[in-house]
Amino acid sequence: MISMHWLYVLAGAVFAGFAIGSARDGTNPKRWGNAGFWSLMTVSFWFGDFLGDIGNGLLVLALVAIAGAHLIGRGSQETASAPERQRSSESHGNRLFLPALIIPFTAFVGTLLFNYTPLKGTGLIDPKAATLVLLGAGVIVALVACMLWLKPPLVAPVEEGSRLMNAVDWAAVLPQMLAALGTIFAAAGVGTTIGALVGAIIPNGSIFLAVLLYALGMVVFTMIMGNAFAAFPVMAAAIGVPILIHADGGNPAVIGAVGMLSGFCGTLMTPMAANFNMVPAALLELKDQYGVIRAQVPTALVLLAANILILYVSGFHL
Repeated sequence: MISMHWLYVLAGAVFAGFAIGSARDGTNPKRWGNAGFWSLMTVSFWFGDFLGDIGNGLLVLALVAIAGAHLIGRGSQETASAPERQRSSESHGNRLFLPALIIPFTAFVGTLLFNYTPLKGTGLIDPKAATLVLLGAGVIVALVACMLWLKPPLVAPVEEGSRLMNAVDWAAVLPQMLAALGTIFAAAGVGTTIGALVGAIIPNGSIFLAVLLYALGMVVFTMIMGNAFAAFPVMAAAIGVPILIHADGGNPAVIGAVGMLSGFCGTLMTPMAANFNMVPAALLELKDQYGVIRAQVPTALVLLAANILILYVSGFHL
């Protein structure tokens, strides 16, 4: 049976490719720091179950030490020259985006086939991980399609993948780190404490005020922690589950999904979301390092207002 275990194996193989590509890049003076960083990520995905809590904690500290000591850098090695890239772009045009669409298409169609055909009864895929397994399958299909269509050098996926990841730097794994931080906050009872404070403020039956505080709380915690995945466990434990769902009878699907979307509005407005807002500014060499954030704030505020309305109407009146 194909389960989450095999997805971790696949992800570990990808990080191993980044480590190998980094080590092969002679133009990067910090290539061994890069190789070490991605090698530790490989160890985490392949052997995390065997390391235990302390072992995984030490591994994370090692990742932080490598990044904090500025041992990660980027080289100038490329698998194709600028003129070759330009010719390829002109030749294929927007069709170059088709392989990227293969991934969500495979996940979506595959999930429908899995749920509504006899495929589900074959035992080939773990039902609990069907969508994620099919997402991983989509990545493999897209990679094969690219290789057959564009015919790049066989090492191109490894070298270009590592080049891109080294350009993004440590911020590439920031969402996972912050999501884990959110779980730690929730386990420490931060959400329960906030829930008690909010419960003392909100009058009984004031659904809109509860919705407003929930959405704004998601935005604020996301801006502080850098990722909505980190904010969600805290705000769900504080307001989402005990007040909006249990006390007020809201629709759990709407409360969860739109609550996350409200948090993403905070992502658009914070430098803590470095991989989304600060890294692009650096890669594009913008004069204003906060230029991406400034451009996104109006959109974020409009989306937040829309999310609050959706939470109130769809969560409680439909």
